[in-house]
Amino acid sequence: MKLYVHPLSGHSHRARLFLSLIGQPVELVNVDLAARAHKAPEFLKLNPFGQLPVLVDGDTVVPDSNAILVYVSKKLGKTDWLPETPAAAAAVQRWLSVAAGDIAFGPAAARLITVFGAPLDAESVIARAHVVLKRMDDALAGRSWIAADHPTIADVALYSYTARAPEGFVDLEAYANVRQWLARIEALPGFVAFQKSRAGLEA
Repeated sequence: MKLYVHPLSGHSHRARLFLSLIGQPVELVNVDLAARAHKAPEFLKLNPFGQLPVLVDGDTVVPDSNAILVYVSKKLGKTDWLPETPAAAAAVQRWLSVAAGDIAFGPAAARLITVFGAPLDAESVIARAHVVLKRMDDALAGRSWIAADHPTIADVALYSYTARAPEGFVDLEAYANVRQWLARIEALPGFVAFQKSRAGLEA
């Protein structure tokens, strides 16, 4: 397997983290975002959306971080990470949707401003970040993992941008359950850290 990534991309880290947690060897290919290599014709053949990450597994090309989590789980039979029963699979999918929606437009967007200089309204995206973090904190009350009684790809999908939310001026202090959950993920065998940036509250 070959994974096209950027070290400061939380979506890239999401895919890389899961592959590491399950012990799946992968060749990492760094894509230079500053040089707009993700918009070059060769890369657009892999992903016409011009986004990272992209997984190449033989003749199969899988763009999109959450799609990669699903593909790898299915391909390698990781039913602990992506359950097969309808209710359990739906519980995981619910949080994959949160990662693609509320997290992307909240903590991830806030970090885009400080790390990448994105022209977004900081006040509104930081407010959205606190809404989703409160919902996650409430969901984690009395439980260790977000979608099951063990870690799933839902936890992986939510981790990266939540962990680096302070880089976008999103303080995690009020969310004890979220902070404890982050620590549990970081204690898992095979965990790889998401590269830190000196930005926001981490500057």
